[in-house]
Amino acid sequence: MKHLLTIAGSDSSGGAGIQADLKTFAAHGTFGMSAITAVTAQNTCGVTLIQDITPEMITAQIDAVFSDIHVDAVKIGMISRSPSIRAIAEGLRKWKPGIVVLDPVMVSKSGFQLLQQEACQTLIQELLPLATLVTPNLPEAEAICGFPITSEKDMVAAAKRIVELGAKAVMVKGSRLIDSQSNDYLYNGVQGIWLSSTRIETKNTHGTGCTLSSALAANLAKGLSIEEAAKASKSYVTKAIAHSITLGKGCGPTHHFVDLYEKSGLLKS
Repeated sequence: MKHLLTIAGSDSSGGAGIQADLKTFAAHGTFGMSAITAVTAQNTCGVTLIQDITPEMITAQIDAVFSDIHVDAVKIGMISRSPSIRAIAEGLRKWKPGIVVLDPVMVSKSGFQLLQQEACQTLIQELLPLATLVTPNLPEAEAICGFPITSEKDMVAAAKRIVELGAKAVMVKGSRLIDSQSNDYLYNGVQGIWLSSTRIETKNTHGTGCTLSSALAANLAKGLSIEEAAKASKSYVTKAIAHSITLGKGCGPTHHFVDLYEKSGLLKS
C-alpha cells in the first residue's frame, strides 16, 4: 500500500481540504496522513474564519511523518501565509519526496481569500520548483502568470509559463471557460494534451479541486504516468460530481467513495 501525505487546511464541514484529501486517498486504496496548515470554520455556504497553524507546528508534523514512515507522494493544498509556505518548502527540501502535487488554493468558492496576496509570490518562488505537478484553476493560473486567461490559447500560454517558473508539469483547469464543457490542459514541458468532459449541471462541487489533486497524487504514487494519472483522476472526479451529495444549504461535496458504493450496491441512481 502506498503512503500519501497531505499538507493542507482543515474543512470543518468535511467536503474539502484535509478531509477530502484523506477520503480520496482511501478511495484509491492508499494510506493517508496529514500535516495541517490551518483550521477553517466553514460549511457548504462558505468560510467564516481561519486560524493558521504556526510554521513550527507545520514543520513538526512533516518531520514526524517523514522520520517514521516512507512517503510515496505529497499533496499540498491550502496555505495562507508566507512563513508557512517557507516551512513546507524547507521540509520538502529536507525529506525529498519523489512526487509532489501542488494545488495552489487561493480563494474559496464563496469568495473567501484563503491565500494572502503577499504570499502568492512566495508560493511561486518556493513551491513551484519543487512540484511534480501543479493544478491551478483559471483565477489561480492568472495570479501565477500575471495575465488574463479568456481562451484555450491563453490556457496553453499559462501552462508554458508555469513550467518556465519551475514546475515539472501543470494541469490548467478550464471548467470556468466554456459553459458546456470542462476542458483541462495538461503540459509536461515538452508536449500538451487536452482532457475534455461534458459539464455536469450541479451546485454540489465543494472540494473538487482538493479531490482532483489528491487523486492525482494517489495515481502517480501507484505508478501511473502523468498523462495516465490525469485521465484517471479526471474520470474519478467527474463521476464523483455526477453522484455528488446534497448536503447543507449551499454547495454540497462530491461523492468520494462513489466507486465503492457502486460495487456494494449502495449507490442510488
